[in-house]
Amino acid sequence: MHEFCIMARKTCNILTIMLLAFALDVCASDFRAGVDTIVPETKVLNDTVNPVTTTPGNSYKPAKKKKTGRSSLANKRVTFETFDQFYARALKFYNNGQWLSAAGVFEELYPLSLGTPRADTILFLFADSYYQNGDYNMAALHFRDYVRRFPNSERTEDAFFRCIQAVYKTSPEYYLDQSNTNYAIEQIKAFLQAYPDNKHVEECNLMLDDLRLKLARKELEIMKLYYNTDHYEACQIAANDFFNKYSYSPLMPEAVYYLVLNNYEYSKRSTERKKPERLKACLESCQKMRLNHPDSKYLKETEKIAQEVTKQLEKYNKKS
Repeated sequence: MHEFCIMARKTCNILTIMLLAFALDVCASDFRAGVDTIVPETKVLNDTVNPVTTTPGNSYKPAKKKKTGRSSLANKRVTFETFDQFYARALKFYNNGQWLSAAGVFEELYPLSLGTPRADTILFLFADSYYQNGDYNMAALHFRDYVRRFPNSERTEDAFFRCIQAVYKTSPEYYLDQSNTNYAIEQIKAFLQAYPDNKHVEECNLMLDDLRLKLARKELEIMKLYYNTDHYEACQIAANDFFNKYSYSPLMPEAVYYLVLNNYEYSKRSTERKKPERLKACLESCQKMRLNHPDSKYLKETEKIAQEVTKQLEKYNKKS
């Protein structure tokens, strides 16, 4: 009986193990089936920018690329074969006021145009694109190149005038270095000499007046600086240089006024031996104002100084 019980217990254990194994096998097959249905969908999600849900019977199709709408010339280079297309494109940019875009295409076209009838037009429009965009240094450079390369073109005079306009616009404020101002004056004179009967004579003279006024202002400010820092002799020298260079300048009354002030202060700080001589120099500058600039706003003040100087000179004359 005891042996029978042992055998029954072993039989139950074997059946239990078999049932557990069968159950595990069923679970494993279900897990594999689940993986097989999930993996393909996961791959689709990873391969596309915009996830889509797959449905039975529908295969995945990649999204079509959108057209960018870019010009067919966007990725091309200018060649003899594409020259006409790029030329038309440059003209379109230019006519639409897209100056930088036009300049960029003209710059590529120009080397291929050398020796052809279009070289003249391309270089002129290339330079003018920079001018219209406000890049006057580059405009002057290319207009100058045009005048050199095409001296007999119907556009040469216009190119030369555009060149001096561009150089004129590069002239800085009076307190900065005036190298560009002097260069602009030289170029305008050269243009007037080359084309004495041109239609821009009046405009050229106005530019010259403005540039010369700028130079005069700079020298006047230097003269005033000498006066304000008590460098009286240097102020006198600067005044004489100013009068020689800019006798026509509208700044002359102001220059004479500061010379009067300078000479008056110089006389007051002089020794008794030097004072009469310097008082006379001051009186001469006052007379210069009276004779040459009788309508100046500085005349009233210089007349007061003249009266005071005259009184002092009378005292010295009595002593002598």
